Amino acid sequence: MSKPDDSDKAEDGGPSAIEQYLVKDPERFALNMARMVEQAGKAASAWAEPREKGEVRDHVAEPVVDMVKTFSKLSEYWLGDPQRALEAQTRLFAGYMTVWANAIQKVTPNAEAPDDAVQPERGDKRFQDPEWGRNAFFDFLKQAYLVTSRWASELVEHAEGLDEHTRHKASFYVKQVSNAIAPSNFILTNPELFRETMASNGENLVRGMKMLAEDIAAGRGDLKLRQADYTPFEIGKNIATTPGKVIGRSDVAEIIQYDPVTETVLKRPLLICPPWINKFYILDLNPQKSFIRWAIEQGHSVFVISWINPDERHGAKGWEAYIREGLQFGLDMVEKATGEKEVNAIGYCVGGTLLGAALALLAQEGDHRIKSATFFTTQVDFTYAGDLKVFVDEDQVAAVERSMNEKGYLDGTKMATAFNMLRSGDLIWPYVVNNYMRGKEPLPFDLLYWNSDSTRMAAANHSFYLRNCYLENNLSRGVMELAGRVVSLADITIPVYNLATKEDHIAPALSVFLGSQFFGGDVEYVMAGSGHIAGVVNPPAAKKYQYWTGGKPVGDFNAWLAAAHEHPGSWWTHWQHWIENQDNIHVPARKPGKRMKTLGDAPGTYVKVRV
Repeated sequence: MSKPDDSDKAEDGGPSAIEQYLVKDPERFALNMARMVEQAGKAASAWAEPREKGEVRDHVAEPVVDMVKTFSKLSEYWLGDPQRALEAQTRLFAGYMTVWANAIQKVTPNAEAPDDAVQPERGDKRFQDPEWGRNAFFDFLKQAYLVTSRWASELVEHAEGLDEHTRHKASFYVKQVSNAIAPSNFILTNPELFRETMASNGENLVRGMKMLAEDIAAGRGDLKLRQADYTPFEIGKNIATTPGKVIGRSDVAEIIQYDPVTETVLKRPLLICPPWINKFYILDLNPQKSFIRWAIEQGHSVFVISWINPDERHGAKGWEAYIREGLQFGLDMVEKATGEKEVNAIGYCVGGTLLGAALALLAQEGDHRIKSATFFTTQVDFTYAGDLKVFVDEDQVAAVERSMNEKGYLDGTKMATAFNMLRSGDLIWPYVVNNYMRGKEPLPFDLLYWNSDSTRMAAANHSFYLRNCYLENNLSRGVMELAGRVVSLADITIPVYNLATKEDHIAPALSVFLGSQFFGGDVEYVMAGSGHIAGVVNPPAAKKYQYWTGGKPVGDFNAWLAAAHEHPGSWWTHWQHWIENQDNIHVPARKPGKRMKTLGDAPGTYVKVRV
């Protein structure tokens, strides 16, 4: 190739538009390609070895089959009528023709730059590099991709005759495929990756394949995608550091009592029931973000359930066991530690769903120790459940149960992958590109450390949850069976504080709102800004987001929201006022161990068990 003349030089005097995409040192580049292949071989070995030993069995076919079935139903609609199929194809072809015409106009000298055929959605960070618009090749790829993905989404949106579950799944799968095939994910179709690869003579790919091999080995044959640098964090050292003691331990839970920091405390202790799908220290990441530490500073005697990370021994532990050996055991420990028979309780996510079911059961059994209940992003009705519902129908639940029955639990990586897929554009592909193509280590981030600290699901527990909540919606219908009883949320007559978050993709605000109507007492419904985690973990000092309060959560959700009052900042202070309005009697502060023997320092041992 002839040497580019001065007209090819970049305006800033740097490499020309052509030079930046050429190999700088062919010999070194070839050597690095060989090293990359060597590391790729190690990655393949890390994947294959556990399978050859029978330690890992792939169940990839089951979700792929479900996706194919879903797309087949979508295809039936569009291909069932030749006119309809022609119209769909014409729309796509027209989009491509616009992209092609734009591309020709952009390379035509002195021609006016045309508007793009389609623009990326707001907040889409994949196409920020200037070359996506300046370089005709990459601009063409971007626009063709956006036109195609937008067209595919519209096929789902406009398909008639699909039941809502199939439509939901089709939309989800289209989004997953669209995210996966984006040109930003590949070396030769991403200008930034292409330039970095040429500039480093492929050393980024060597580092990336080395990280891929390490992550597959860390996942014992499955890819355990690293989303942060985890090495700076250690539970109990610089994360989950609020001082306290373990005061009780059962087969499924440790009960932690935290040290007070005020001279007096509310007479009613506070018992927190977190989800077992994640670890409790999302509420105690660090002193600045810790809801637990903040609640202590407000004068609460705080107790937290720390769930076991289950293994084969816990396969038969169902919801009744988690109520008896977790929540009710926690109430017993609170009473033993404080002498109090009246307690305020908090449930977060599925921990809140368990709390709701337990309250309905305990009401029938005459256990009335919980006097107020607070639910963080909790669903008790699953009619409008979030994107996790995509994974739940009879075929998929049966497949999960077959997988769980082999070991007695569901691997933590399976749940972690499912949660990451809900936001694959934020939690999967940016890290695939950064780690394995750019070869860059992700930065330390405590929230993503917690997100990676996955937990297993005990088989009986998870099966009960999937079937009774997502699949059959038995709790809100009043037909859930627990401990030989049929429980009803209408039996819960204590005051309820029901917190939703506006952008929640797991427990949508609408779902939480509709669930409020099933309780038998007064419900204070509050909607916070942001999502499932950031909307909950929002300390007042941060002065972020907002929250909405209004009348009773009845009628139309949009009408409630339109009439609601918006308040700046954190909902935490609003909740504190609500709690104090229930009972504001104070007593001298209670120190762990004063009335009973302790079993070790917080955060305990169960939380430190990693998958």
